[in-house]
Amino acid sequence: MRDRLAQVPLLVVLLGLCGALALLPAAHAFAVDDDRIARGFLYSALILILVAVMLAIVTAGRQGRANARGLLAALVGSYALLPLALALPMLETVPDTRLANAWFEMVSAFTLTGATAYPAERLAPSIHLWRALVGWFGGFVTLLAATAILAPLNLGGAEVATGRVPGRGTVGAALIGRAEDPTDRLIRIALRILPIYAGLTFLLWLGLLILGERGITALIHAMGTLSTSGISGQIPLAEAGASLPGEFLIFGFFVFAVTRRALPGLHPARNRTALLSDPELHLAALILLSITALLFLRHFFVAEAAGLAGDLVEGLASLWGILFTAASFLTTTGYVSSHWLTGASWSGVGTSGMVLMGLAIFGGGTATTAGGVKLLRVYALLRHGERELERVIHPSSIGRGGSERRRLASEGAQIAWVFFMLFGISIAATVGLLSILGVTFESALVLAIAALTNTGPLADLGTAQPIAFGALSDTVKAVLALAMVVGRLELLALLVLILPAGRRD
Repeated sequence: MRDRLAQVPLLVVLLGLCGALALLPAAHAFAVDDDRIARGFLYSALILILVAVMLAIVTAGRQGRANARGLLAALVGSYALLPLALALPMLETVPDTRLANAWFEMVSAFTLTGATAYPAERLAPSIHLWRALVGWFGGFVTLLAATAILAPLNLGGAEVATGRVPGRGTVGAALIGRAEDPTDRLIRIALRILPIYAGLTFLLWLGLLILGERGITALIHAMGTLSTSGISGQIPLAEAGASLPGEFLIFGFFVFAVTRRALPGLHPARNRTALLSDPELHLAALILLSITALLFLRHFFVAEAAGLAGDLVEGLASLWGILFTAASFLTTTGYVSSHWLTGASWSGVGTSGMVLMGLAIFGGGTATTAGGVKLLRVYALLRHGERELERVIHPSSIGRGGSERRRLASEGAQIAWVFFMLFGISIAATVGLLSILGVTFESALVLAIAALTNTGPLADLGTAQPIAFGALSDTVKAVLALAMVVGRLELLALLVLILPAGRRD
């Protein structure tokens, strides 16, 4: 079975899995006696599975073993083509919708952006479950691609740790006479990731159920947390039954989006280090504590200056609301605490959306489902700055921390800076395109950052008035969808795929 699966193109396998996933909302719709939606999902699932089987029969045996570059091309193709297939159930179940809106919705979910073109009350619970499932499946594809496709090519943040040219592969594979087959590695890592990813989702779902959330709402929030899609159903997290204990539980699961080392069993023993010594975790803690302290003190001193009375409970609630929401946007999830507005009501001043945009740009850990620039790249640049200050004081010093830290502060920082420049160019290009299409500069900037960091909820909090994705033109949605794909795959990986090997030095 495994050998036969290895002969089927990756894109065809993913298409078949999309069809199988559509059976779950169909079963839910049947369970709640919504026959129209159940039939729509069932028919769509059968069509997708049938097409996948036919393509598998046609393509099996006609291709050789895929190389790493071929798998990267298949990954790019999946983000280009799968949203069209995933939009089929939306077209069958959402009344009076258009392909453009359904396609945008699926691109947003599959890239873990979480932006929606539909009001929450317009979609039935089974359709919200489908959105969350697509996001959860997109998270699995992201983890699989980061570990089995991008890391062997020194992409997705691995190039910062190794200091090697992106797209060149690892040193070990070049020294060994016959490296592991990329397709075999892909299947092996997929079978290792899926039980862990599904098990963590189940544990969070069970915990939210115990804390008072309804079954379908708890499941959507569990999948939205582990995938960092931030998707909610008809009931947002701030109004869910789990309340503060549920937020504490979800906050603990944010660690899986901060560092890849939190996922058990995914790394060999020789590469395993203590979780508490992980630099990405340290940097995330420093950023969260600093932002939380600054925002809380801002509310506190404004309230004191205005003579507004406040008690200890209100202050602690404001403190937690800031910490949870900051962690949510740092991991590019986008869930908002029920106490996020407590500090604003306490002091009378709100929090600028620029803070949340900055957190989303920092992003989460490498080889996780989080988007953004990634903490490891920021850490490399900080270490480079520290090393330059050391050289000013001690010009003959060779650096501390061993060869890995020196490589991170030199070659790794150089590659991280290149990525920062590419990310900045992507923001400028997206803002320029949106401005040409008639979007105001402030809205264009928020939308560009929300799309490129895969943090859709920024559109609700980044400006004074929430931006409705459904009110945007089809051309603007197409630009944002392209930016979501670029943000998820990263422009560096796309350049490696496009440019000839000789120009990537």
